[in-house]
Amino acid sequence: MGSTRDEDSTGNENGSGGADGSGQPGGVRDRDSEGRARNARPRDGLGRPLPYGADGVPRQPEGVVRTPEETVAEAQRLLDEGKPFHAHEVFEDAWKSGPEEERELWRGLAQLAVGLTHAARGNLTGGARLLRRGASAAETWVSGSGRTVPYGIDVATVGAWARELAREVERDGRAVDAGARAPRLRGAGAGR
Repeated sequence: MGSTRDEDSTGNENGSGGADGSGQPGGVRDRDSEGRARNARPRDGLGRPLPYGADGVPRQPEGVVRTPEETVAEAQRLLDEGKPFHAHEVFEDAWKSGPEEERELWRGLAQLAVGLTHAARGNLTGGARLLRRGASAAETWVSGSGRTVPYGIDVATVGAWARELAREVERDGRAVDAGARAPRLRGAGAGR
């Protein structure tokens, strides 16, 4: 209608508001240093846009190239802090900058993080769907690669965590605490 929508890499829409659709006071569209449109609004811990000028949590910088080990450690830190949206951005960087043959693994993990984000925000149907989709993508990658524990990630256990959480949010019909329900990417037991 009167506003435009921005889409993140997983196809989720974020309303931009503002009389001209920019959301920015005065109708100026946010741009990065190269002139590309970038939403600079502050965000909460679950990645929801806040009004300009509000205190938000620090955003993950985009386009950071990390080693796979650094990616897993940083994503786990963010998941443990109850910031699955921000963990998704870390996985997204790995998916975009890593080797082509690993992209489906990182994309699946990003979908798991976005699924947890939606389940924590109260979008239970979308959360459950993304949890299952992410689990399936990561497990499919494992079966094709022959690497059952890539970079120490116990994909089978993380996939089981995701499916159990999807069943739980559908059954209970309420949002979850993202930090309390964050998966363990490495080590014994994938979920909490």
